[in-house]
Amino acid sequence: MAGLGSRPGVVSVEEVRITGVTRRPLERPWQAQAVAFGDAPSASDVRPGALLVTGLNGLASERLEALDTLAGDGRLVRHWRYWVGGGKMPSERASSFDIMLWVLSGCSELLCGTQALPLTGKVDRIFGPAREPRDVRVLNYLELADRLDRSGIGTAVDHQRAALSGTDIEVETTPWQEGHPAWALGGNIAFNDPMFREFDIAHCNMIGPGSVAVARYAAQADIPLVLHAHVTREDFRDSFRGSNLIAPVLGRYLRWFYSQADLVLCPSEYTKGILESYPVDAPIRPMTNGVDIDALAGHEDMREDYRRRYDLDGMVVFAVGNVFERKGLTTFCELAQETEHDFAWFGPYDAGPQASKTVSRWVNNPPENVTFTGWVEDIRGAFGAGDVYLFPTKAENQGIAVLEAMACGKAVVLSDIPVFREYYEDGHDCLICADEAEFREALERLAENPDLRERLGENARQTAREHSLDRVSRRLVETYEELA
Repeated sequence: MAGLGSRPGVVSVEEVRITGVTRRPLERPWQAQAVAFGDAPSASDVRPGALLVTGLNGLASERLEALDTLAGDGRLVRHWRYWVGGGKMPSERASSFDIMLWVLSGCSELLCGTQALPLTGKVDRIFGPAREPRDVRVLNYLELADRLDRSGIGTAVDHQRAALSGTDIEVETTPWQEGHPAWALGGNIAFNDPMFREFDIAHCNMIGPGSVAVARYAAQADIPLVLHAHVTREDFRDSFRGSNLIAPVLGRYLRWFYSQADLVLCPSEYTKGILESYPVDAPIRPMTNGVDIDALAGHEDMREDYRRRYDLDGMVVFAVGNVFERKGLTTFCELAQETEHDFAWFGPYDAGPQASKTVSRWVNNPPENVTFTGWVEDIRGAFGAGDVYLFPTKAENQGIAVLEAMACGKAVVLSDIPVFREYYEDGHDCLICADEAEFREALERLAENPDLRERLGENARQTAREHSLDRVSRRLVETYEELA
């Protein structure tokens, strides 16, 4: 039994009582559908079905339609409609309701359509079987996942899902019935089946048409929408041929897209400032992408194999990730030309027509002491083989590979950009350099002073622990609970 608050100055209705439960959940709770009365309700009935409630002054009628499924978190689902008596909607002038729909646990007002309907009678008590709350079901969606599995975005989403795996959050990874939008659309056209799976919160990690469709559906179904801003106009530049021409248009699109969210998550305060400058009209909350420390265990055991495989010797200067000019490719190669150290860039690259001229030039004709490995099957080998992680990037929202290098205890040399100043401390857990001369000096210091490499690496390891998946888990759960 749940007590419901009374309102002064209204006609009292003594009590209401559950009179029936449908035997299966309604597939489209926002559409009108006829339901039949079932037997007396039991605890097993309540969770999957719609609840019929009638006041003692009225009798349930077969005219009742469009009852919604019970909300999994105990709230009344906001999209439903019902009819009473002769088919008229109840009005503010009515002294009582013949039939009411209520969800047990904590609702304080009836909703009609999407608008709150003022109660015209006081409801003192409601009787019904108890039910266990259902876990929150979250859609964690990465559009084009098969093409992004080798990217930082793909890694960030892997971290989110790994972080949620030990929680009570139930995760859906695709919004589509049958797992594909084409099948979902076909079923909708041919059989009037729903296109979207059921979820309580939508969390999208990309910006394409599939994510737009989810955002529109969430708005129609009144489902909280989280958009994760892994992409900005600034970090899109210098990524592939023509990206600099597209970037201004992309900025306008991102402003529109991210503004649809109930909450925008982003990897850093720096990124939050970028989004606010567009400006994005939605609340924005920074949250680290995190680092999967356990997944990197055993990297030391792979050192000799990977150094032998790529003919690396001495203090190896290395980078990890897709090869883009934005990530400091030219600086990386020019520094290699000025030193005698082996340089290795572990990660995929594109030398085809869509690649930028700069990428094509360096990967097709690299300096003698530079190795571009292409995709490696086990990234732990890269962190095992390398000694100094060099990342002269021009723009970054966080840089997961930096955290991975730190988690492996590597000395890290970074470009002087806001996001690195936000997360790291020059001389403590990294060396931060403003230009090519400072990069060269930093590499010389690290080559001459192994103790400095060790000290920076150990402090970096401690910094990486501050970005563990446990922290990602807590922040995500807090976010979803706030929106649910």
